[in-house]
Amino acid sequence: MGDKRQKNQLRLAFGEEGRSEASRAPREGAATLAAERRNESLAKNSEQLMEEVCERENCLQALKRVKSNQGSAGLDGMTVGALTVYLKEHWPAIREQLLSGTYKPQPVRRVEIPKPDGGVRQLGIPTVLDRMEQQAVIQVLQGRWDAEFSEHSHGFRPGRSAHQAVAKAQKYVTEGAAGWWISIWRSSLIGSTTTDWWLL
Repeated sequence: MGDKRQKNQLRLAFGEEGRSEASRAPREGAATLAAERRNESLAKNSEQLMEEVCERENCLQALKRVKSNQGSAGLDGMTVGALTVYLKEHWPAIREQLLSGTYKPQPVRRVEIPKPDGGVRQLGIPTVLDRMEQQAVIQVLQGRWDAEFSEHSHGFRPGRSAHQAVAKAQKYVTEGAAGWWISIWRSSLIGSTTTDWWLL
């Protein structure tokens, strides 16, 4: 590249004043067109995602899942059985809050569960409405992203479990898949966390 062209590019990209320092005052129109397009694209994608989350079929599926899981009431005291009646009356306002980004999940109810070896495990129980919204979101996100994960990934994926991961690891051992390192993370849920490394 010629020296004259390179100097012009430096002048266009950085200007002449204060090239060795950050500019002191923001210049009008300093954001690049690419950055503006990226921000617009992210906003459109977020809006599209929330539209999918709020679609009737997705929300009905999320409601069905929350009902099948049952569970205790959250801090507001609403039971799973009362959720359908509540949604019939309040869904338009909740949907608008979700789409506008103003929906605020409620605080979780704290419960202590005794551990077999002594001590207690802290558990946070969200409201049934928040559980339904979380389920509606995860259904949309899993549909988009699950295919991107490794076939060997088992954590928090539909149709997969820790038991399946252990069974697969045992299968690799019996088949003689030597030379593989496996990292196993374990914890007593709340407490110390350890990582074991096994050479298979």
